[in-house]
Amino acid sequence: MASFNKVILMGNLTRDPELRYTPSGTAIAGFGIATNRRWKDQDGNQKEEVTFIDITAFGKQAEVIGQYFQKGKGIHIEGRLKFDQWDDKNTGQKRSKLGVVLDRFEFIGGGKGDEGSPAPQQSAPPPPSQPADGPPVDGPGDDDVPF
Repeated sequence: MASFNKVILMGNLTRDPELRYTPSGTAIAGFGIATNRRWKDQDGNQKEEVTFIDITAFGKQAEVIGQYFQKGKGIHIEGRLKFDQWDDKNTGQKRSKLGVVLDRFEFIGGGKGDEGSPAPQQSAPPPPSQPADGPPVDGPGDDDVPF
């Protein structure tokens, strides 16, 4: 039977990346991201669920992430799930963790605090269209634009 293991996530870093190197010189970056899910319940109340995911990147991508990302920065990643198991040194109990090994990533966002990323451009909404057989509809004047 064939299998498929691919994860696509977009969120914000929950901590600064921790960059380290193996004895052979391979870079490894470990960091966490948070993803949010918002919805309204049956009573119309706004609800939110936050999921925290640990990510591991290797090689040149790890170095770039270590250099350009910090806590709060947005990131889009593609990777694969990896299940780790170990024995806790203090209690001797079995421990496990499900994380993501990064295959590729993209910078997300921009603006203040995001060095190296251009700020997104904002523009005024277009004026309403004019009806075909009615009087012209005026759009916002220069004094009405909030910026």
